[in-house]
Amino acid sequence: MAVVSVAVDAVVVLFSLIMAVAAPLFDSQVVLPASLCPAPLLDIFRWFVAEFDHYIVADPPPFFRGLVWIDLALLWPVSVANLYGILTRRRWSATTSLMAGIHMLTYLSAMFGELLGSGRAKGKLLLLYALFVVFAVASIVRGLCSCSTQATTAGSSPARPARKKRV
Repeated sequence: MAVVSVAVDAVVVLFSLIMAVAAPLFDSQVVLPASLCPAPLLDIFRWFVAEFDHYIVADPPPFFRGLVWIDLALLWPVSVANLYGILTRRRWSATTSLMAGIHMLTYLSAMFGELLGSGRAKGKLLLLYALFVVFAVASIVRGLCSCSTQATTAGSSPARPARKKRV
């Protein structure tokens, strides 16, 4: 069981690292003017759009811009906190993992609705988003399993004797 736990932690750390780096560098290009971004980042952005034929990023509709703003405001700080919490083994990292996973799964449900509903998405783009579904589910599982383990451990520990009041 410990091997599975370490593997899930590794997947969640990778997911959090990708989100912590990609959100400010990549997602911000969707909502901010191109003049604010350095040329190398713009080149990577254009390459990504062309490589994955990502029509939503190329010409972002209003709902997608809203999702990106939510990512920047919520998912990015949670991902940074999640990275710190997992790497330093903080108990609260289960909560941040759960938050990141649920947010990402909600985001992806809107994206898959558009991608599959429009019929314009290519297999490569769908595969990319399917990979993020795996990350999101791993984050949710980590959050739920860590919480239940902590609750069980706390409930099964022997009770401390009551302290006597000093007068």
